[in-house]
Amino acid sequence: MKGIIVSEYERTFKRKKTVIGLIIFCIVLAFECLFLYGMNGLSFYDPEHSVQLNSINTAPFFIREVGIFINFILIPMLVVDSFNGEYTSGALRLVLIRPQARLKLFLAKWVVQASIFLGITIITWITSTLFGRLVMEHVSETTFFHTGKMDAFQGMIYTLKFYSMTFLIFLSVIGLCSLISVMMPNSILAFVGTIGCLVGGVYISDHFVYLLSVSDSIFSVLGGIGQSGFYVSLFLLFFISTILNVGIWKKKQWMG
Repeated sequence: MKGIIVSEYERTFKRKKTVIGLIIFCIVLAFECLFLYGMNGLSFYDPEHSVQLNSINTAPFFIREVGIFINFILIPMLVVDSFNGEYTSGALRLVLIRPQARLKLFLAKWVVQASIFLGITIITWITSTLFGRLVMEHVSETTFFHTGKMDAFQGMIYTLKFYSMTFLIFLSVIGLCSLISVMMPNSILAFVGTIGCLVGGVYISDHFVYLLSVSDSIFSVLGGIGQSGFYVSLFLLFFISTILNVGIWKKKQWMG
């Protein structure tokens, strides 16, 4: 299994889309710093609640714009290329010629994609935290959406919870995107299908609003609003997409 994962990492980082996607992510992250600096540290929880950023509360607000880019551009770009692009290009046939279980290859792809976006989440957290500490007004305590006052340590714990929930949302989007990728005949339809499902999820249930607006949903949940609906919908999305994914992956005629 270790060899399969290493091989998947090698193929992933040899693809131009992976390198280009990560470069664009770094540019987006840099522009987010410039944007918040240009706004004089003014942001908002939702259209009705603005907030002045400071050394403690800045980090979560990076996800407002960066999260949209990751959900709608970066995840579809990398996941579709991994789960669908290799099949349509014929590269997957060469991989499956080797004597290895299909399920192991599927798990390797999942591990690689999950680890990439875990790294992206951590990099965003570190960058946003340093930006807040070095650039924004230094304060000894602050508040978040529907919370009491927090000191620097409590604010750090809140931020860690925020980014942990962000990563769970990314995992669910990866699950949805990989499912669509193995169902669609080519990469373009897989990409468009993923975007359509992310937008259409809101029309199925308001609980799926985190697919469109990651930060708004997490602020609400951490503020004690809509917690059960958030966790249940997130679990169902991840669980159902994974089960269907495994079933289709094992039965599909990849060598055809």
